[in-house]
Amino acid sequence: MSDSLSLLVVRLAARPTAMPVGVRDGAAVDTAAFLARVRAWRALLREQAGTRWALYLEDSIEFAAALLGAWHAGKTVWLSADTLDATCAHLAREVDGFLGDFPAARAPLAPDPLPQFCPGDDAPFEALDDEADALVVFTSGSTGAAQAIPKKLCQLASEVATLEMLFGAAAGDAHVIATVSHQHIYGLLFKVLWPLYTGRTIHAHSIAYPETLAAALAAQPAVLVASPAHLKRLPAHLDWSGARTQLRAVFSSGGPLPADTAQACGTLLGAVPFEVFGSSETGGIAWRRRAQLPQVGDEGWTPFPTVTWRLVDGLLEVRSPHLPDDAWLRLADRAQELAGGRFQLMGRGDRIAKIEEKRISLDALEAALLATDLAAEARVVLCDPEPGQRQMLAAFVVPTPAGRALLAADGKLALNGRLRAALAGVVDAVALPRRWRYLDQLPVNAQGKTTVAALLALLSDPVRQPHVQVLERDERRVLIEVTAPVNLLYFDGHFDQAPILPGVAQVEWAIRYGREHFALPPAFRTMQALKFQHVIQPGMPVQLELLHDPAKGQLTFAYRSSAGQHASGRVLFGEAADV
Repeated sequence: MSDSLSLLVVRLAARPTAMPVGVRDGAAVDTAAFLARVRAWRALLREQAGTRWALYLEDSIEFAAALLGAWHAGKTVWLSADTLDATCAHLAREVDGFLGDFPAARAPLAPDPLPQFCPGDDAPFEALDDEADALVVFTSGSTGAAQAIPKKLCQLASEVATLEMLFGAAAGDAHVIATVSHQHIYGLLFKVLWPLYTGRTIHAHSIAYPETLAAALAAQPAVLVASPAHLKRLPAHLDWSGARTQLRAVFSSGGPLPADTAQACGTLLGAVPFEVFGSSETGGIAWRRRAQLPQVGDEGWTPFPTVTWRLVDGLLEVRSPHLPDDAWLRLADRAQELAGGRFQLMGRGDRIAKIEEKRISLDALEAALLATDLAAEARVVLCDPEPGQRQMLAAFVVPTPAGRALLAADGKLALNGRLRAALAGVVDAVALPRRWRYLDQLPVNAQGKTTVAALLALLSDPVRQPHVQVLERDERRVLIEVTAPVNLLYFDGHFDQAPILPGVAQVEWAIRYGREHFALPPAFRTMQALKFQHVIQPGMPVQLELLHDPAKGQLTFAYRSSAGQHASGRVLFGEAADV
C-alpha cells in the first residue's frame, strides 16, 4: 500500500459511480458526486498562484474533496485547527491564501456548490508524487505553543497502511463516526484518509451530543473515533444498547485514557477502546487495548510494526516511515522497557519547570493531586510572569464529589490548603502553585485537547468567564458550547440555595461573542422577542447559537441543551443609538 494515497483518486474514479463515499444529513454521497467536488476544487486551485493554502471545512466529505483537489492541483495544504483571529493572523504570514470556512475577512476560496459536476475539468486523474509536500499540520499546543510540522504524501500513506494492517479486521465494513475534528492529524487519518482508501463510509459531521451519538452508533455497523475527553463524559443513563449491538471498534487518541474510563466504555458501548499513542510530529507510534493487556493494571504499549524504538537517558526515541527520514527522533516522553518488546510511558521529560533555581516536575505535582480524594483531574502549568515578578505555577483542578463538597462548605481557601498540604512532600514550599482554579471540566478544543493557552486564559478573569468552545462557524452563524463554572461571580446571591445564571448575563454573553465573531455595528439600539424558558445552572453545558443578519444590523441568539431551549432573543445594532 505504499501507493495508497498517490493513486487514491485514480482508484476512486475506477470504481462504480453509485458506490457511496459518505453520508451527509442522512443522505448518501456517491462516488460520482464526490469526484465532481474533487474536480471542482482542482479546477479552482489550478487557476491560483502560490502553492501553500490553508484549509478549514467543518464537513468531512467536502474537506476530503478539497484536500484531494488541492493535491491534484499541485498545492500543499496547511491544516488549521480553528479559525480564530490569532490563528488566521499566524497563517497569513505563511500561506498564499485561505480555503473553505475561514472568516470573510480572509477572502477564503471555494468552488460554487452547484452544479455538482464541473464540465470544464474532465481531465483524468494521474498518480501523485509520493515525495510531494502534501500537508502541514500543527502540534496540539497541549505543552506549549503550536509548531508547524510538514508531511510528505508517503508519510501519510505509511500511516494509512499501518492502520489497515492493525485495525482493518476489527473495523470491517463499518461506517466511520467521530466526535473529533479532521483538522488534526488523528482525525484526518482515522476519519478521512483511512476510510477513503478502504471504502468505508465517512459521516460528514462530527457529533457533539451523547444523545445524537447513541442514535448514530445504533443505526448501522460503526466504528467510533473519539478522544479521552469525549469518552470520559459518556452519560451512563442513556440507552447504549443499540451501540453495543452495532459497534465494531472504538479508537481513542490525543492523551491518556484512564483505565476506569476504558473499562466503562467496554460496559456502555460493548467495546474497550483501542488507544493510539503518537503525535503530530511522529505520527502513530504504539497502541494498546486494556481488555487484551497481559494483566490487570498493565499500562504497556505495543509499538506499531513499522516503528523501531529505543531508550536513551530514559527518553523514548523512535524511527519509522511515518517520519521524514530514517534518523532517530528523540521525544520528550520518558519511558521504561517492558517484556515482549513493549514499553510504559513515565511522563513528559519536558514538563520540568524551574522555580527559584529548583527543578520541579509538573507530572509529579499532578500525580500527587490526583492521589488525594479531592481531585478528579488536575493540570499544573507555568504562568507567564508579570513584570518584576518571579515565575509561579498555577493549578487547575476538577474536584471530586468530596472536593466539591469541601469547596461548597468551607470555601476555596480550605480546599487550597488541603491540596497544598498534599504537595508539601513533593516540592519545596517556594514551588507550590500560587494560583488555583477549580473547574467543572478542563477546557478542551475540537481535538479533545487541553492546551496551555486555554488554561492560562482562565486566569485573566476566572470568575466572570464561562468555559467556551466553538463547535461550528461560518460567515453568518456560529455555534458555541458555553459552560458557566460553579464559582462564576454571577451566581453569587442568585440564588444561595439554588444558583441560576441571570438573564442579564446570558444577554451580555450573546452580545460579547457576537462582537467577537461578527462585524456588528457599534451602537446597541433595542432588544426584541426576549424569552427565558428554562434556567441555566452551574456546570450545565449549553449551546449558544448566534445568527447575524448584516443587512438588518441584527443578532439573533438562542441557548439550548438536551433539556430544551433556555433563552432566545434578537438584538438590533446601528451606527448610533436610538434617542
